[in-house]
Amino acid sequence: MDGMIVLLALLVLAVITLLKGVRVVPQGSKWVVQRLGKYDRTLPPGLNFTIPYIETVAYKVTTKDIVLDIPSQEVITRDNAVIIANAVAYINILFPEKAVYGIESYEIAIQTLVQTTLRSIVGEMDLDDALSSRDHIKAKLKTAISDDIADWGITLKTVEIQDINPSQTMQRAMEEQAAAERQRRATVTRADGEKQAAILEAEGRLEASRRDAEAKVVLAEATKEAIEKVTEGIQDKELPAVYLLGERYVEAIKDMAKSQNSKLMVLPADIPAAVRGLMNISK
Repeated sequence: MDGMIVLLALLVLAVITLLKGVRVVPQGSKWVVQRLGKYDRTLPPGLNFTIPYIETVAYKVTTKDIVLDIPSQEVITRDNAVIIANAVAYINILFPEKAVYGIESYEIAIQTLVQTTLRSIVGEMDLDDALSSRDHIKAKLKTAISDDIADWGITLKTVEIQDINPSQTMQRAMEEQAAAERQRRATVTRADGEKQAAILEAEGRLEASRRDAEAKVVLAEATKEAIEKVTEGIQDKELPAVYLLGERYVEAIKDMAKSQNSKLMVLPADIPAAVRGLMNISK
């Protein structure tokens, strides 16, 4: 009876030992095996066998692309402007044994490396260049990081700049600057408008004066021509001028008479002469 128990126990132990030596690695993973505490080999996906109690699976590493979110940080540009920048890195582990033995924590190491490299790249650029050169920053960042993490058996698939914006203080300063620039442009535009209006007004006055002068010249020519024609008809030197003045005098009297508020009675300056003229009385 005791022999059967021992035999059964040995059988169970053998089954457990056999099962401990069978390793099924899932797709998308690689397992790092240590023999007596020392790295021995890396198990690929599929069915694998290990020596029980001597070999152990120390690390299980994914071979899928890993997305690392790089925390936001303040970065100072070459012209002493403060901007907030963050990124995201896509990595893939090619050699798991280098990733687990070459660095204590490759994820933290890569995040720190991206942050420091990003600060170094942006620190060599002016604010305007940093805000408008994402592709340039991305290319330099990828080149700088790829060589460093290759020693850890990791490849950098790509790195993207998520956000790169001025800090709140810089945004307020930029908004104030933009507002001042818009005010300056508005002032210049208003001044140009007033200048053009003044020029147009002056040109209008000049044109009106020119037209008025031309009208006076035309009127004077007409008056001259009228006097010449009257003189030719009457053949007298003084009488034509008297005739024209009398004509205008009569027209002025008519205009005054048409006014509703007119309360004046206009009499000839030489009343006796006028009366004699009306009565055909000679001196």
